Amino acid sequence: MRVSADRLHLVRHGEVHNPDHVLYGRLPNFRLSADGRVMARRAAEYVHGLGRPVGALVCSPLQRTRESAEPFTELFGIEPRVDERVIEPTNVFEGRRMSRALRNPLNWRHLVRPSVPSWGEPYAQVAARMDDAMTEAWNLTAAGDVVVVSHQLPIWVTHLAVAGLPFRHDPRSRRCGLSSVTSFERRGERWVEIDYVEPASLSGAVDVGAV
Repeated sequence: MRVSADRLHLVRHGEVHNPDHVLYGRLPNFRLSADGRVMARRAAEYVHGLGRPVGALVCSPLQRTRESAEPFTELFGIEPRVDERVIEPTNVFEGRRMSRALRNPLNWRHLVRPSVPSWGEPYAQVAARMDDAMTEAWNLTAAGDVVVVSHQLPIWVTHLAVAGLPFRHDPRSRRCGLSSVTSFERRGERWVEIDYVEPASLSGAVDVGAV
């Protein structure tokens, strides 16, 4: 008899220590701030509070997602499996402050096709790799829920893909707060989004640097 998971939660990492307010992308050594660790813990406590067993934990290889997965390991007793497919997308503005980069006319060529987007990894490619990772985790989990700790853009384009919405969007309009939890179920061959919560909102949290 085929077995699989029951529910899948895409969890965004917590606040990052980013004093220079750069777009950090895939750069190394961007760790969680002290508040970010609190937020990651609250996200894990929220999922734990659902009273549902978790059979698998997946995270991106970046430091901030590994650290955000730690409270899930503590509460559920499972080690994360690192999956490159749930990593942050590439972006030509990585390491820069966006407010400064956009004032330079030499950078405007990267903005000509926002629907792709022309400044980084295509949205469709991000959505496809996320779907592959989610489907594999779902099918390889014998029972219980799956937690995938990822990043804002991969989670948001997954939401758009599942909802059947265009990928083109204003990055400022994304509904994907720090340490938010977006939950899905699998019905037949398609994903269905069933919930979105922000269990870890902190006043004054700094949410800059997402690609």
